[in-house]
Amino acid sequence: MLKYSVRGENIEVTGAIRDYVEKRLDKLNKYFPSANDSTAHVNLKVYSDKTAKVEVTIPLPYLTLRAEETSPDLYASVDLVTDKLERQIRKYKTKINRKSREKGFKDDLAVAPAEPADQNTDVKLDVVRTKRVSLKPMDSEEAILQMDMLGHNFFIFEDAETNGISIVYKRRDGRYGLIETAE
Repeated sequence: MLKYSVRGENIEVTGAIRDYVEKRLDKLNKYFPSANDSTAHVNLKVYSDKTAKVEVTIPLPYLTLRAEETSPDLYASVDLVTDKLERQIRKYKTKINRKSREKGFKDDLAVAPAEPADQNTDVKLDVVRTKRVSLKPMDSEEAILQMDMLGHNFFIFEDAETNGISIVYKRRDGRYGLIETAE
């Protein structure tokens, strides 16, 4: 069962809003029966033009789910982000099941990826954010899936075939690149 951390910006999170968010996100519990220690971080923002943005991040031991949606209605944004998360989960599970049938991989061969550090356009080279990740074996196709699900433009992983550290990244032309470490 997921726990919830609901935060509001420019909006007071009432009991009704919190209950609605929890009720909608409870749909995802059927996919993760063993996610007892996971907390879904929900950030609700209301802008001056009366649009509402809902951001949800669910860090799991083997996967980090993240989605955001903006619409004129807060409740509609919650519905849209829940549907988006459910699509991500189904896509991920289908991919893992296909891989396990093809190569004999287990369902726990995924990684909770780090978010990239904020880009700073100043000349200073100060580190403003540090993330630690534990790398678990996967292939480049699964790493690309993880990267796309998070909305990032790169992803670090341990290559299941070579046991080396690799990076997949999104190129400007929309295709993907792979950087492998040399021995």
